[in-house]
Amino acid sequence: MQFSFTSEQEEFRSVLRRFLEEKSPPTLVRRLMETDAGWDRAAWRDLNQQLGLAAIHIPEAYGGQGFSFIELGIVLEEMGRALLCAPYFSSTVLAATAIMNAGTEAQKRDLLPPIAAGDTIAALACTEPNGQWDAGGVAATATPVNGRFRLEGVKSFVVDGHTADQIIVLARRPGSTGTDGLSFFTVAGDARGLTRRALKVLDPTRKLAMLTFDSVEAALLGEEGAAAAPFARTMTQAAVCLANEMVGGAERLRVSALDYANLRVQFGRAIASFQSMKHKQADMLLEVELAKSAAYYAAAAAADDDPDLPAVASMAKAAASEAYMQTAIHTIQIHGGIGFTWDNDTHLWFKRAKASEVFLGDPAYHRERMMRVWGA
Repeated sequence: MQFSFTSEQEEFRSVLRRFLEEKSPPTLVRRLMETDAGWDRAAWRDLNQQLGLAAIHIPEAYGGQGFSFIELGIVLEEMGRALLCAPYFSSTVLAATAIMNAGTEAQKRDLLPPIAAGDTIAALACTEPNGQWDAGGVAATATPVNGRFRLEGVKSFVVDGHTADQIIVLARRPGSTGTDGLSFFTVAGDARGLTRRALKVLDPTRKLAMLTFDSVEAALLGEEGAAAAPFARTMTQAAVCLANEMVGGAERLRVSALDYANLRVQFGRAIASFQSMKHKQADMLLEVELAKSAAYYAAAAAADDDPDLPAVASMAKAAASEAYMQTAIHTIQIHGGIGFTWDNDTHLWFKRAKASEVFLGDPAYHRERMMRVWGA
């Protein structure tokens, strides 16, 4: 397993960081988060034409670049650092990964190239209003009708679900429970009977939606009744990706707190020189670096398809969640009164930290999952 980045990967990170610093400054983030969509289609097209980021981990046979989860982790870490407003997590991380895990060869060749090119925005609708992130929480049903399927039910917390061109839906055979009878389906974003409503969210830089399916016609993705394993694999890989995104945001906050402490003067000296401040900065550095190590290790495990990946992914998600949230709290405290104001950018990352803490499962959920996988 790889424990350090290659020179090519470090150069890729540098290029990507410079690009995102130019294309996603806080002023643009503030403007986009106030829009209904939450992102700009022209900017998304520019992002993919110049760097091809939507195709990063999609195999070359399906129009992608064929890189691993290590490179995908680098992309997400830098996006988390810049707080990029784009449908990347929804379309590339969740939907494209689900298609790769569940789809047939013909379906992958049909569905993945437009996602890789950034022409099609896809979303994964798996979670429901009960807020469960595992297969046991799925209640939406799919009834076979003349070779197709009719979907009934409600999906919630769907990232970019209100703007996606295509929806990948997880539903179950009527009467089935648990991991039995689960299947993936594809639904057009403008399908008849589909109602999409944007939710009011804590973090306006990542839009969520509620989707209501009222006898919506859908096409089967992969094998009928066999989606439990592909879904679990997709959620595990998504947790790895989210952990890498979170450590990017945590590092951005840590650096901003240090910069402000060196700038702010009290009693004739910079507050960074105070012993209590040095302790806080050291704690933040330790927490963020440990979370980075867990996230990088999980990305390497995903790239190598390590058997311990489910446990490692949950460990990384739990560690990154707590490090991000604690760093956000410290950063606001270090900034003092101004840190709580709308004009200060710290609150943007604070809200992303809090939203990401519970997205895909909170730390308690992932620690329990980790111990269950390891048989403790």
